[in-house]
Parts: sequence; C-alpha cells; structure tokens
Amino acid sequence: MEGPRSPSETEFTQVLNFLDKKLRSESTWSISAEYPTAFTASNLHNMRIISDDEKVLSHAVMKPLIIKSPHVIFKAGAIGSVVTDDDHRGQGLSTQIIQDCLKLAKEQSCDIAILWTDLFDFYRRIGFELAGSEISFVIEDKFEVAPNQLRFSIDSRVSPDAIHRLYSNHSVNSVRTLDETRKFLSIPLTKVYTAWEPNGQLAAYAIEGKGIDLDGYIHEWGGSVSKLMALFSFIRNHKQNPYVIICPNHAQNLIEELKKQTVTMNQGFLGMIKLVNFDQLAAKIKRAFRAEGISDFVLEKHPDCFVFGVGQDLYTLTKETDMVRMLFGPINFRSLGIFEKEETLQKMEKILPLDFWIWGWDSI
Repeated sequence: MEGPRSPSETEFTQVLNFLDKKLRSESTWSISAEYPTAFTASNLHNMRIISDDEKVLSHAVMKPLIIKSPHVIFKAGAIGSVVTDDDHRGQGLSTQIIQDCLKLAKEQSCDIAILWTDLFDFYRRIGFELAGSEISFVIEDKFEVAPNQLRFSIDSRVSPDAIHRLYSNHSVNSVRTLDETRKFLSIPLTKVYTAWEPNGQLAAYAIEGKGIDLDGYIHEWGGSVSKLMALFSFIRNHKQNPYVIICPNHAQNLIEELKKQTVTMNQGFLGMIKLVNFDQLAAKIKRAFRAEGISDFVLEKHPDCFVFGVGQDLYTLTKETDMVRMLFGPINFRSLGIFEKEETLQKMEKILPLDFWIWGWDSI
C-alpha cells in the first residue's frame, strides 16, 4: 500500500470516480459539483488517499477555512468525504487518513479541525469531540408578518454579488471570495429563496439543500431580522410543509423572533472539533481578552492538564476534549460553579465561549 498521500493530477479523475461510486452512487452528478471548492485541482495538496496497485482504497479531504468573529480570527481545517473501500475496512486506513489530514491542518496553521459525522465513537478515539452550538427551528405552521413591500422569488438565478454582499454582513463567517459564492449557487438541488426591495435591491436570502444533503433545511441566510422573518413566512406558505432553519447561538435577535412562532426548537452541536494548535489559539484568545482590558486572563497547557481563569481564580481540566467544549461551547462555566468570584465570570463571558459558526455551504 502507498500513502496517505496527495493524489497526482493524473489521478484526480480516478479519485472522483472512487468517491462518486462510494458516496454518490445514486446521484446524477459528481461529488465535485456538491463541494466545488474542496474538489478542485488547486486543492489536490489537501486531498489524501491510500492506494494499492493504482487502486484508491481510502480517501479524505481537508479544506482550510478562515473564520472571522467579533473577537478572534482563527483558522479551521474542515475534514470530509472520509471513506474506505469495503474490502479494506477494519485495517485502520481511515484513521491513518484522518491523522494525515490533522498533520496537514497543523502545517497550514489551523487552530482547530472540524468534521460532521454520526460516527461519534470512532472520531472520539482520534481526539474529536462534539462541541460548538447549533440551534434548529422546525417551522410547524404558517405565520404572518407585518405588511411590507417586499417581492419574493424562488428563482435560483441570483446575482452572486448580491448574495455575497449580504453574507459579508454576518458578524461570524468564513472568508469567501465572490467566485466561491458563484460556485456554491450552482450546487445541485440548491434552492434559493430571496426577498427584494421595491428598488430592486436584495433584502434577504435563504438557501435550502446542498446536493443530497440538507434537503428541507435552511442552512444559509442573510438580511435583517424583519426581512428574514418575512422571507421565512413566504417559504412556509410556498412549501406548504414544515421545514427547518439552522441558526448559530449568537443570532439572538433572530432566535427571539422565531421563538414567537409555532416552532419546535432543538439545541445541538455545530460538529466534532479537535484542537490542532492549542498554543496558537490560546495566544489569539489572550489577545482578545487584552483588547477588552483584561490582562490577567489565564489559558495554559501543562503536561497533564489545562489551566484557565482570571488572576488567581483558576480551574483545571485534564481532558483536551473538555477544553474544546469550554472554548467553543456548549459547556457553560457559570452553570458549573467552577469559579469563586462573580467578577471572574463576568470577565470570562466577554469572550467565551467563542462565537464560532460555519455556514452550510462551507461544510465538506
């Protein structure tokens, strides 16, 4: 066997055929159409395969994402399309592939790695843990909003510039180019719902579906809360069926408006996260605290534990996975009662848990 390694340019088509057969056997499109920024010749160096006699046996891909948030700009290595040939499972190939993707992520200065899976026990053995926060709302019934002059559309032929402009207004997002937005709009089975001002300006948008994934889920949206609620009302009337809106925990204004409707609210995790470069991430978080005037924040890694807190009011964690959940949520250190001083809690809550979110188009 050879690898893990990146495929050569001449092997690119062979790798895509392997993935299409294993992951998209019933689709009429290639997996590269669903993930147009991950499966490109320019990202070959972040694809990993194990092969034997020119046959692909195992695969995974890593895509670095720069995440902007109000306090910290950090880098996440998103990992996906992990699959091993049926005849070669149980030999540790997927583990080798993932470990090599983590090595790639560290070499490219990623602070963390993230993936989406239901194989929780398998990835916990590699050091990943369910973390981050995701809130989903099932829109059960039709609802009315205040009268408005908006025009609604379900035409997917929308200017990428208009979508990109509203997307860029999010306080937490992945850095994207206009060309990437254009590619995302062409993903198969993507439905684009839009609301337009009388002057022809895009007021709000909502994206449902992404290839075989996220059918019935609004996984991307943009615009002011009032315009979004009007668009969500239109979507419910148009679909004539319930659907789901996925929200980050920090979108509190939108969350409060959705709670007023007939909805089922579910609290979940953003994904499975692993620390890749703790010292680098800790330095960024400390700078964020200093920018808030808090110079005595402590976040340190020792040989057998992690220590964090403010001043002398400190707490110790022995598991890296607990630190992940503390930094990114959903663990709430106030409810745990781990600090003695209210002042410590107030200082900690200025930054932690970090506002962290990856929109659906960026998941791989």
